[in-house]
Order: sequence, then C-alpha cells, then structure tokens
Amino acid sequence: MIHSALKRFVCLIILSFSCSSFAVIELLEFDTEVEKERYQTLIDELRCPKCQNQNLADSDSQIAIDLRQKVRDLMDQGKNDEEIKSHLVARYGDFVLYRPEVKEVTYLLWYGPAVFLFIGFIVVVVVLRRNKQDSSDDKEASLSEEERQERIRQLMNKNSEK
Repeated sequence: MIHSALKRFVCLIILSFSCSSFAVIELLEFDTEVEKERYQTLIDELRCPKCQNQNLADSDSQIAIDLRQKVRDLMDQGKNDEEIKSHLVARYGDFVLYRPEVKEVTYLLWYGPAVFLFIGFIVVVVVLRRNKQDSSDDKEASLSEEERQERIRQLMNKNSEK
C-alpha cells in the first residue's frame, strides 16, 4: 500500500515538472540590438489585460502572446513607441499602461496616494495633540497626597452611612 502511494507520488512529481516544458518560448529575431532593446522596453511597460498584474513580457496568456506579436508588427510598420502605446490604449484602455497619462480619469490614480498620505498626517497630528492635552489635563487634575487622603475619608464616610 505504501509502495503504491509512493509510486503515485513520484509519478505526480514527474508530471508536474514535465508540464512546465510545454511553456511557450518565443524566439524573435531582430535586425539590431537597439530594436531588440526597444521591443523589450515596450513589452515591459505594457500590462497584460488578462493577468492584470503582469507585464506582457512576463505573461504567458494567449492575449499577451498576441499583443507581443502586435507590438512587433507595429514596430515593423515603422511606428514609434507613442504610436504603439496609443494603438493599444485605443483598444484596451489606459489599463494596458503601467504609467497612464495624467488626465481627468486618472487623477485619483496619480494624486490619490498623496492625498491619503496628507489626510493620514493630519489625523496623526490631531490625535497626538489630543493625547497631549489629555495628559496635561490629567496632571492638573492630579491630587496631592493630602487631598487624596481627604477624598478617601469622604468616600468611606458615605459608605458607612449607608
């Protein structure tokens, strides 16, 4: 029984490693090293619409493969980087860019973190000031030893009367 389970486990491990060998490997050839670097920079800056948190270079999804080919085709047509990005934004929206342009629909994306950081700073300052006031009020309200003894006597007298 244990021997059979061990055989199944080993087979499962071998199969899991063999699946990675089916991954798509793209072999693109470029005329110059500059072209290759430009292509690599573009696919690093463009986000996969399906994976959402991977760039085109890292994604193995079919749409990423198609978009890498589209980028290559647009480069072969003589389009510059901005034209390529504009073409993809027109089709997939600003989401395809890791660094979208600053415009009305992306204000929250660009300025939101700074606004939240500022609000957080204001909250911290208000809380610290309030705590400082509370601690100073506590010091003023603290009783001397004699006053405390007198207060204890008053409380004891009230309790004994009941």
